[in-house]
Amino acid sequence: MTGHQVRADGEARRCAVVVGGGLAGITAALGLADAGLRVTLLEGRPRLGGLAFSFRRGELTVDNGQHVYLRCCTAYRWFLDRIDGAALAPLQDRLDVPVLDVDAPDPRLGRLRRAGLPVPLHLARSLAMYPHLSLAERAKVGRAALALKALDLDDPALDDEDFGSWLARHGQSARAVEALWDLVGIATLNAVAGDSSLGLAAKVFKTGLLSEPGAADIGWARVPLGELHDRLAGQALEKAGVRTELRAKVAGISRTDEGSWRVRMGGEDIEADTVVLAVPQREAHELLPEHALDAKDQLLDIGTAPILNLHVIYDRKVLRQPFFAALGTPVQWVFDRTEASGLSGSGQYLAVSQSVAQDEIETPVAQLRERYLPELERLLPAARGAVVRDFFVTRERTATFAPAPGVGRLRPGPRTRAPGLYLAGAWTDTKWPATMESAVRSGTAAARAALGSLGRPHEHLFEEAA
Repeated sequence: MTGHQVRADGEARRCAVVVGGGLAGITAALGLADAGLRVTLLEGRPRLGGLAFSFRRGELTVDNGQHVYLRCCTAYRWFLDRIDGAALAPLQDRLDVPVLDVDAPDPRLGRLRRAGLPVPLHLARSLAMYPHLSLAERAKVGRAALALKALDLDDPALDDEDFGSWLARHGQSARAVEALWDLVGIATLNAVAGDSSLGLAAKVFKTGLLSEPGAADIGWARVPLGELHDRLAGQALEKAGVRTELRAKVAGISRTDEGSWRVRMGGEDIEADTVVLAVPQREAHELLPEHALDAKDQLLDIGTAPILNLHVIYDRKVLRQPFFAALGTPVQWVFDRTEASGLSGSGQYLAVSQSVAQDEIETPVAQLRERYLPELERLLPAARGAVVRDFFVTRERTATFAPAPGVGRLRPGPRTRAPGLYLAGAWTDTKWPATMESAVRSGTAAARAALGSLGRPHEHLFEEAA
């Protein structure tokens, strides 16, 4: 297949190949196709969606893990609109997170929710009444939040310090870190404060909690993720004219004598003017030609972090909230996935999302069951007499890049030293942690860089409002 075709008006129609069918690759492919390029998307798996996908288990459609986004995730919201999926993943009207502490003498329920007031007053009442911290701790949290708001996110020095040390310097007790800062940070960064770059943590808290009153309102899919990231995304790609090839493992890429790119697969070579590698960092390292990056081996220094998900099917309803977070227990976040999974009858399906799962990612299912079912009974009294119909586990061993101090220096931008070759992925330099938002932003950045080099318009791409 040649690198370009000739249109009816005589102008060469540029060809592009996107390697990887996760959110970054889908976004890049749509952006290039919408600008008139002839795009082929190659995905080694039998589906689109990357690490945010669904699979069948008997009569159920199961997500590999619980994924949420915030109102401030404007790029992912743009992506949902682009694939006609926004109505299937609505946002809360207002931030409201139930937080249950079962380690107290009497189990207590607190809530983190916002009022309709300007920042930072939108959270002031909730913080003042938060039962999981003492009055003195609440006051110190407020002062630390103001100090956090004053940080300059463009200061590279923030990447060198860990968030835990910064919190300690600003008077945050171990309890405050556990009951507030890590409650949010573990879910968004996949690391505890002491293992997180201050720069990335500040990005999360400044953007999510301290930018606009509604920035932290939570959204999640009310349908299986595959409905969004596979079916609807696939339809959008098809409508845009993208040729999508699944089970298409790329063996390598190289320059042709004519200066275009050759993408090698098992039974076919594709030539293209532009190639976007939207794959994990280690796979990108394998595929990148020598000297495509100044320090290609630094990609191998970007660590990874696992996420463990426990799936529990009860014979009756045991949880009346759509989700909650927990303290005083190994359980972190619990979501009701009954309706989304297609579970019928009187049962209930709960998904338990466990970030920072390095110590348990290889633990056998029987041991996890023995440990976590009693914990769920502690949290949910209605579960104590319920029958567990099914208990199974999904493991993402490399779910995210590790947001450790210094990682910012290792994350490359979309451009490489090789003309026509670009990078995308949540691990690239988006300034965001490894989230769906970061993935979409990276795909947009790669498409914008490619179209800019080709002299093509890119006003149709997502762009942050000023």
